Amino acid sequence: MKKIIFSFLLITTGFLQAQNNTSYWQQHVDYQMEVDMNVENFKYTGTQELVYTNNSRDTLDRVFYHLFFNAFQPDSEMNARLESVPDPDGRMTMNKGTEENPEIVSRITGLSPEQIGYLRVNSLTQNGAELQYEEVGTVLEVKLAKPILPGEKTTFNMEFEGQVPEQIRRSGRNSSEGVALSMSQWYPKLAEYDFQGWHADSYIGREFHGVWGDFDVKISIDKDYVLGSTGYLQNPQEIGHGYQKEGTKVNKTKGEKLTWHFKAPKVHDFTWAADPEYIHDTLVAEDGTVLHFLYKDNEEIKENWKNLQPKTAELLAYFNEHIGPYPWDQYSVVQGGDGGMEYAMLTLITGERSFGSLVGVTAHEMAHAWFQHLMATNESIHEWMDEGFTSYISSKAENVVMGSNAENPHKGSYRGYGYLANSGKEQPQSTHADRYAINALYGASAYSKGAVFLAQLEYVIGEENLAKTLNRYYDEWKFKHPTPNDFIRIAEKVSGAELDWYLQDWTKTTNTIDYAINSVEADGEMTKVSLQRNGLMPMPVDVDVTYADGSKETFYIPLQMMRWEKPAKEGTKRTVKEDWAWGFPSYELEIPASEKEITSIEIDSSQLMADINRNNNTWKKSETENTDSGN
Repeated sequence: MKKIIFSFLLITTGFLQAQNNTSYWQQHVDYQMEVDMNVENFKYTGTQELVYTNNSRDTLDRVFYHLFFNAFQPDSEMNARLESVPDPDGRMTMNKGTEENPEIVSRITGLSPEQIGYLRVNSLTQNGAELQYEEVGTVLEVKLAKPILPGEKTTFNMEFEGQVPEQIRRSGRNSSEGVALSMSQWYPKLAEYDFQGWHADSYIGREFHGVWGDFDVKISIDKDYVLGSTGYLQNPQEIGHGYQKEGTKVNKTKGEKLTWHFKAPKVHDFTWAADPEYIHDTLVAEDGTVLHFLYKDNEEIKENWKNLQPKTAELLAYFNEHIGPYPWDQYSVVQGGDGGMEYAMLTLITGERSFGSLVGVTAHEMAHAWFQHLMATNESIHEWMDEGFTSYISSKAENVVMGSNAENPHKGSYRGYGYLANSGKEQPQSTHADRYAINALYGASAYSKGAVFLAQLEYVIGEENLAKTLNRYYDEWKFKHPTPNDFIRIAEKVSGAELDWYLQDWTKTTNTIDYAINSVEADGEMTKVSLQRNGLMPMPVDVDVTYADGSKETFYIPLQMMRWEKPAKEGTKRTVKEDWAWGFPSYELEIPASEKEITSIEIDSSQLMADINRNNNTWKKSETENTDSGN
């Protein structure tokens, strides 16, 4: 009997472990922070109470915090990387030589002790017990006084201090456009722990990963400063600066400082910016979302920033429809940082740019409110998901909102991918964001190839199926941390196609697509088209035929490993042919003779298939050719 019971226990345990391997969980944090900023020397002090819930099945005996501002020091990893990479970020370097003899050096190297950034923890307790911890670059390693059991909560209390670095990358003080404070990645931030373990990556200027939670933050700062922030302002009647309701009396507290109190529910980051010259405008979008715009009182940019506001509302409406409803009650576009960077409930962007550029950057960063701040992928290892998906949807949105009406708004992404694929230096998209040999490879892989992943998936499963996939992805994965497999499984469920091959070849290899027309010959009642697969990556193939009278016909060759056929576009004449199995490099397509003469044949006239050599995709009938040979 004992043997039977023991066997049953083994079977049960194995079943539970199997279930656990596929069931989803995520950690949770609740932050309460009070911060006092000195705008004379840009130093600040703060307290933090953090309630951490361990929803994993693991017992945790240590935790890690990110101390991002420590990257802005001459001896940091970020600076070492900046000085060693062949193509350093131009925003973080300067030329100490001449145009003829340039000497490109890191701007971090020359920072004085008064200009560097730092973040230091002065005390840390767990449920009242003092903890042992060590600052290692941009990471704080903490040994717990008591392990955190599965399902258990623990409370950390911390005192910390920081110095805001000179504006160099995303965060900092006194930007090139005169913004006083861009406060992103400014507080000790608990690292994420998930099914892959701890993600305590050093900060060298790339991407982020964070724990979902609720933030309650109080910021004390000079009374003349205006803030834009993650979260909802809790005391507008004490603040003024355009945050109070029209006609409401402002009861400012006495003294040289005001305390701004914000609460942000269900976010994984908290960012703010401040400047005494901010203009603050608001616009209520169609869905009720309050859009905040904060920008410098500069006559040269005012018109663009005013015109940006209705366009931002249009962008919001587009994303609401094509991804899913924006769930928070406000979104802020704030001048600050460098370039553009997405944060929870807001973006920081540079403001001195053309109107088209201002809309384009806003479109991209706002789309990140969905693809990163709702579907929060681990950007360090799946950077192409947030940047690529964002590039894809923002290009489509901008195409509509700006009235460009381009047939393929993703052409720029395809060009970027073509450069990457033909460079001979491509690394797989599964490469960690910090491990690319040069910055250009990271950009092309994350942004261009990431966008093409979706645009090409439209070619593979059809436009309607892709649209439904994005909507269902939002429904099932908002406020979670999805992986590439989670997305492709949604696409499979929506379409019915088998797509593991697509995810594997596109993201984990550098295999390329190259299909060619080798020959076209008339053979009795048939025109025989010899096709060749030159690249290693398989695809279903649309062969588009044009006749002398201008009519068109598509011959669709399904990919055998998909076990599925793409629906025909409405109004398109299409014939489905036999499957093409990957193991066969060649395929003979037979086109039945008709009274109409064939004038051209092209593989994928939509150009959504990322074929790296389109020169061999087209056959055209020459004028000297016998007319009958095209039938």
